[in-house]
Amino acid sequence: MKGLLLRLSGLDADAENAVRVIGFFDRLIAGRASPPALVRATATLAECPAGLADPARGVSLRAGSGTGERAVREFSATGRVWLERAGAPLPLDDIVLERFAIAAAVLLEHARDEPDDAALVELVLSADAAEVDRSRALRTLRFEPAAPLHVLAVAGTDVPAVLAVLGPDARAASPGRVHAVLTREVPAELERLPPHGTRIGVGPALPGIEAPEAWRRARAALRFTALGDGLPAVVRHDRLGGFAVVGARLRPADIAEVADVAALDRLAVEPHGEDVLEVLGAFCATGSTRKAAARVHRHHSTIAARLAHAERRLGFSFHAPGGRLRLELALLLRHLRDEPA
Repeated sequence: MKGLLLRLSGLDADAENAVRVIGFFDRLIAGRASPPALVRATATLAECPAGLADPARGVSLRAGSGTGERAVREFSATGRVWLERAGAPLPLDDIVLERFAIAAAVLLEHARDEPDDAALVELVLSADAAEVDRSRALRTLRFEPAAPLHVLAVAGTDVPAVLAVLGPDARAASPGRVHAVLTREVPAELERLPPHGTRIGVGPALPGIEAPEAWRRARAALRFTALGDGLPAVVRHDRLGGFAVVGARLRPADIAEVADVAALDRLAVEPHGEDVLEVLGAFCATGSTRKAAARVHRHHSTIAARLAHAERRLGFSFHAPGGRLRLELALLLRHLRDEPA
C-alpha cells in the first residue's frame, strides 16, 4: 500500500481518480463479486477488454470487444489479469491492473469456498422448496428473505451483459430455456438499452421469500416482449395492468376462435406476408404511416400499400374508430399464442 500511495502522489490531477479506482475495486471485494462480474466491471471501468486466467483453478475469463496490446499483472503462481488496450496505455492503467490483481486473488478464494450460486438461485425459485431452505439459500446469496427482490426472466444468450448492467450483486441461473436473474434493483438503463437480442420480463419487487411468485410473474411479463413486432424488449409485470389477466386466462384454443387472428395467419403465408406483419407492428407502435416507414426503413408509399392490402384481408379499416386497437389486439393475441407460458 505504501508503494501505491507513493505512485498516487505523482499523479497530480489524476490522484482523485486513482482513489476512485481503489474504492471501485474495494466495493467489488466487499460485495464478493463473482470472478465473471469482476472481469466485466473492470472492462467497463477501463473501457477496453479485460481478462483473468488461472489454469490451476480452471479459470479463463475475458470481457469486452476488440483487441490490443496486453498489459499483464500476476496475482499468484499461476494466476494473471490483463488489460488489452489499442494504443498507448492510459495514466491509470497501472493502478487499475494492480487493484484488479488484488481483487482477483481475493474473489477467487471466496469463489472456491462458496457454494454454487446457480443451484442456490434455482432453490430460491422453486415453489416446492421449504421456506426454511429458501431463506437459507437467500442469505447465502446475500439477500434478506424479507427484503424486496426482483426476479427477471431473460430470453437470449447475452445474460452476462444483463448482469453487467445490474451490478455485482445480481445472481443468475438457467433452470430451463429461460434464464433467471435475482437482483435488488432494476436500473432504468436496462429498459432503455437492453442488450442486443435479449428479451426481459421483470417481476415485481416482492419479499425474497416470495421469489417463486415473482418468478412466475416475470415469465408472464416475458410473453409480452418481442424483438420487433411493435412490442418492447423489456416488460415489467406491474405495468401490464389488465393485459396480465388476458395472458393468464386465454388458452391457445380461445385465441384460435378469434377471426382476426386467423386472418393474420393467412396473411402471414402470402407472398411478402412476414413483411406485411412487420409493417402492421410498426404501424401499431407508432400510430403513423410515415413513422412506421421510418421504423422499418421503407418508403411511406410502400407502407400505405401494405396497410391497404392488410385492411382488405382483415375486413376493417385500421384508421376507423377502434380500428387500430382491434389490430393491436389481434397481433397481441397471435403473439401470446406463439409465446406459450
